[in-house]
Amino acid sequence: MKRVAVLISGEGRNLQALLDAHDRGLLPATFVGVVSNRDGAPGLRRAAAAGVPVAVVRHGDFPDREAFDAALTLQLEAWRADWVVLAGFMRVLTPAFTTHWQGRLLNIHPSLLPRHRGLQTHQRVLQAGDREHGATVHFVSADLDGGPAIIQGRFTVSAEDDAQQLAQRVMKDVEVHIYPQAVAWCVSGDLQLMPEGTVMFRGAPLSAPLTLADLEPGF
Repeated sequence: MKRVAVLISGEGRNLQALLDAHDRGLLPATFVGVVSNRDGAPGLRRAAAAGVPVAVVRHGDFPDREAFDAALTLQLEAWRADWVVLAGFMRVLTPAFTTHWQGRLLNIHPSLLPRHRGLQTHQRVLQAGDREHGATVHFVSADLDGGPAIIQGRFTVSAEDDAQQLAQRVMKDVEVHIYPQAVAWCVSGDLQLMPEGTVMFRGAPLSAPLTLADLEPGF
């Protein structure tokens, strides 16, 4: 069974969705640890309550991003992690880190990539007048929010939506469903990132990201 470590910075709602999917028997992996770059991140309590080891690696304790990322890797390797899952981890990772974990490093981003990379995605969706919004799970590369997409969930933006409502809809209706599913596919071997950047799903290349319609029962 694959060994999964999760990196967080805050509340840990996607972490909780992963833990819940595991408890329901939907995610065939062992959670070996949760790392936060912030003391007191609420997600650490979620991990501890589930019996998952926790660690804090404070970015402010290091002279630069390279040293911080090297310390992260040391912790992850101490746990013998096979996969690293970013769940609200609010740090830009260095090329050395993303290369080291290439093909074993996942992120979820609250937009329909490649639209609205970076921060404040919900407000930017409203400013742009987008008709649709959602979230994307992708393999992480050195290009910020630019790695190959795995699955996207989308919905129609309502005239009544503000940025806070969009954030709630993205989390509740999309993120907590597609992220556990994507991790389950990866740890089971259904999803693979090939060296040239092609995403393979059950032996066939993905020509477009999977969707909510592809979710398996229970997700």
